[in-house]
Amino acid sequence: MKAIVVTDRAAGTAGMRLAERPAPQAAIGDVVVEVHAAGFVGTELTWDPTWTDRLGRDRAPSIPGHELAGVVTALGYGTTGLSAGQRVFGMTDWYRDGALAEYAAVEARNLAPLPGDVDFAVGASLPISALTAWQGLFDHGRLRAGQSVLAGGAAGAVGAMVIQLAREAGAYVIGAGRAADRQAALDFGANAFVGLDEEALEDVGQVDLVFDVIGGEIGRRSARRVRAGGTLVSVVGPAEARPEGGRAVDFVVESDRARLGEIVQRVRDGRLRTNIGAVAPLEDAVAALSPTERRSGKTIIRARP
Repeated sequence: MKAIVVTDRAAGTAGMRLAERPAPQAAIGDVVVEVHAAGFVGTELTWDPTWTDRLGRDRAPSIPGHELAGVVTALGYGTTGLSAGQRVFGMTDWYRDGALAEYAAVEARNLAPLPGDVDFAVGASLPISALTAWQGLFDHGRLRAGQSVLAGGAAGAVGAMVIQLAREAGAYVIGAGRAADRQAALDFGANAFVGLDEEALEDVGQVDLVFDVIGGEIGRRSARRVRAGGTLVSVVGPAEARPEGGRAVDFVVESDRARLGEIVQRVRDGRLRTNIGAVAPLEDAVAALSPTERRSGKTIIRARP
C-alpha cells in the first residue's frame, strides 16, 4: 500500500515521504480500515511514541497520523462491536503506525460508527480535536454553566471545538490567538477575543477555566488569568506556572467510542462545526502538511478520492 513514512526525528515534516509499505494485518481485537481520510497533529513528530514502541525499541520507518475515517475491511480474532463494510472513525494508538496510508490496523475499541450522511473528511477531523476539547473542558476542567473560559489557539482545530462546546454548556468564552483570527473565533461562537499580537492578555481579567494549547510564555501568562478556585487545563505538557489558589491539569487525550458518537451527532444536527482548513490527496500530503505556510484549521489528507 501507499503510505507517508518518517525515518528521521530531527527532520520533522521535511523528512516525510510517500512510500510503499506492507498492508497491515488485523491482530486480536483489531480491525483493518480502508482509510478514506486522515488527520495529522503537527507536533506528533516530536513524540516518543512516533519513534519507539512501548519497550523503547526503535520502530522507524513509522507512519504518522492518528485520526481517521474509513471502511472496515477485515476483523481480527475476537473482535466485536464492528462489522466488515462498516463506516467508522476514531483514533489510532500512539505507539502504532497511523493513518496517513491506504490502510490502517486499529483496535476496534478506538473506533465509532460514522453515519452515512457525514463525509469522511469531517469524520477524520473530529477524533483528536473534539475529544481533546471535551475531556479538557468537562472531565478535567469540570466546566459548569455560568462560568468563564479563556480558549487559547481559538481559531485552531482544538480551539474551535473548545469555543463551541463551552458555549453550548452555558459558559462565557474569550478566544485568544493571532489578531488575524479574530473573526474566525467569533464566528465559532466566542463572546470576545484578544489578539495576542496586538492586545494585552492581562486585560482579559480573571476567568474560571483557561484552556492552554500554546504553552511557553503565553501559557505562563494565561495561568495568571485563573481566578481562585479555577482551573488551568493544558495539552502542551505540565504547566510552567500554576494558578494561585487554583488547579493545574495537563492531560493526553484518550479514545472514547461513546463520546465520539455524541460528538458526531452534534455535527449532524448542526450544534458543532468542524474546522477543516484544507483537504489534499495522499500523494500531496508532504507538501500539504509542511508548516512553511500558515493555514487556518486542520489539514485533512484523503487516501481515497
